[in-house]
Amino acid sequence: MINRTLACCISLLGVAAVGAPGAVADEYRFTGPYTHDNLTIYLIHAQKPKPAGKYLTLQEALAQKKVVVYETSSVNELAVENLSTEDVYIQSGDIVKGGKQDRVIPDDFILPTSSGRVPIPAFCVEHGRWSRRGSESSDRFNASTQALPTKALKLAARNDQNQAEVWSEVAKTQQSFARNVGAAGPLPSPSPTSMQMALENRDVAAATDAYIGALSKIVDGKPDVIGYAFAINGKVNSADMYASNDLFRRMWPKLLRASAVEAFTERDGAAKAAPVPASEVRAFLLEAARGRETSKPVAERVVDVKKDAGTVVLFESRDRQSGDWIHRSYLVN
Repeated sequence: MINRTLACCISLLGVAAVGAPGAVADEYRFTGPYTHDNLTIYLIHAQKPKPAGKYLTLQEALAQKKVVVYETSSVNELAVENLSTEDVYIQSGDIVKGGKQDRVIPDDFILPTSSGRVPIPAFCVEHGRWSRRGSESSDRFNASTQALPTKALKLAARNDQNQAEVWSEVAKTQQSFARNVGAAGPLPSPSPTSMQMALENRDVAAATDAYIGALSKIVDGKPDVIGYAFAINGKVNSADMYASNDLFRRMWPKLLRASAVEAFTERDGAAKAAPVPASEVRAFLLEAARGRETSKPVAERVVDVKKDAGTVVLFESRDRQSGDWIHRSYLVN
């Protein structure tokens, strides 16, 4: 059951100005907590939501065959091509399935219309396979329905940018899956080292679906919601904010599934914890705003701004054409 015993609205003055010195701060508020089992979510509302964005997500674009993700036979680089007249938004943590091995995209990326083939960094999330799997194509990727499901995996890919660390965290996550579904050994799979295949495991999906069934509709009828923050076992974990409600709603199913998977991996043996108060989530976001700032260009259209406060790290993606921010990802370090 969702716990709606508290409806909390808290102003987040200053958060909107992260990474943009001198910018005028907007006001945000929280609603929640919305709780199922050991997962607690707060929704983040904008006082003045921006108009709907014009991006297709990678998941949508692949399903509609408007983008192609090519295998390059280089573990840490793929190529992408936008065949449509809409920009495609690729988010850090998006897993692409197929090719010679499943990969994850480490950085946020905007693929412009009719782009031609564009190189894009990637990390392997399937150690060992280097050939076609079943009926899938080995020269391209067919879907992106899942995202990196744990904070440790996200940090390994985006913060550390370390392939060995990504493999290590994939293995740890798979072990946690097996333990929590009561498997005596590794999960049965046509590709035992694949993060994607582990996420598709019947028992893992069933456990995750319980969270999703309880929490998926909390965003309905709320056109000013642009993000969410969540806690697991009474501890703040992560948050994601978007420039528009449109982009948040498009990403919400994948975001919620990843959060649910992480909550499932940490349910084993966890003591019952009270939902984290909204004041702690607010403090987490404001702490990130005070971090040391660095930036790097990711692609022609995106610059990635990082704020590292030691215990919290914030990644902000900005459109280099407009100067506007697109996505903010906050992680407990």
